[in-house]
Amino acid sequence: MAACVPARQMEEMTSKKEQLESENQLLKSSNQDLEAQLAEMTTNYDTYKAKHAALVRDTTEFGTRFRQIRIQYDKLNELNDMMISKNGNLMKEAAEENRRLLDELEKTRIELQKKEDDLDAKQNNLAVLNEELKEREMRLSEMQELLARQESASNALKDKIAKALLGFADKGLTVYQKNGKVYVGMEANLLFPSGSTVINPEGKKAIIDLAKAIEDQADLEIIVEGHTDTDKMSSSSIPRDNWELSVLRSTAVVKIMTENSKVDPKILSAAGRSEYLPVDPDDKSKNRRIEVIISPNLDELYQVIDQK
Repeated sequence: MAACVPARQMEEMTSKKEQLESENQLLKSSNQDLEAQLAEMTTNYDTYKAKHAALVRDTTEFGTRFRQIRIQYDKLNELNDMMISKNGNLMKEAAEENRRLLDELEKTRIELQKKEDDLDAKQNNLAVLNEELKEREMRLSEMQELLARQESASNALKDKIAKALLGFADKGLTVYQKNGKVYVGMEANLLFPSGSTVINPEGKKAIIDLAKAIEDQADLEIIVEGHTDTDKMSSSSIPRDNWELSVLRSTAVVKIMTENSKVDPKILSAAGRSEYLPVDPDDKSKNRRIEVIISPNLDELYQVIDQK
């Protein structure tokens, strides 16, 4: 073959062979590297594929959970909106209730203040009334004391008069006490003849004894009243009727008292009652009478009553 292939061509072929073997060796080495890389990439791919599968599973799970959470969120959001709405209504109602309560509180405060003012006024009035009550109690005490003194004086005066007129007790003369006054009743038969205004001697003595018994008494008021029966008088001369007869008889008694004692005429009054105050409608003799009404002077008592 050497003889058939030129040496030059042989060299070229040998050189090319060596070159190809060298390239082949490089390719083998590169192929080994690539195979190693492929194995590594295959391994990485499997790893990434497993991770991807895990991620897909996680993503699916997270998606499911997300949708559930989204549904819950939407429900919570809806519930929150409802709560906000209700809370707004409650706040509105609370505000209205608060305003109503504040109005009622203010009204109550005003009423309470008014009641306090009224109470203060009533307390002031009560203090004034208490002072007035104390003054009235003092005046009442004074009046009771005066009345007690006057009652005692009236009793003593009645006893004195009764003792002075004891001799006339069975002759139509009576002495009694009523309403703080002393009454000396004298039947007309003791003093006057029938229809007359002239006092007889025995009646005059009784009147003088009465006047003497009271002439030293101070602060008295004496009213002499004349009374008649119902028998009508008809005369052209005085006395013409029972009015004149009753007045003239009481006046005659007053004159005898003032002319025969020290009784002050200023404390005496003469009055005629005619037939209109009978003591016994069935007994005319008892109705024909003179009543001497002796009462204490009440000026001091009236002064106490009139005190402000």
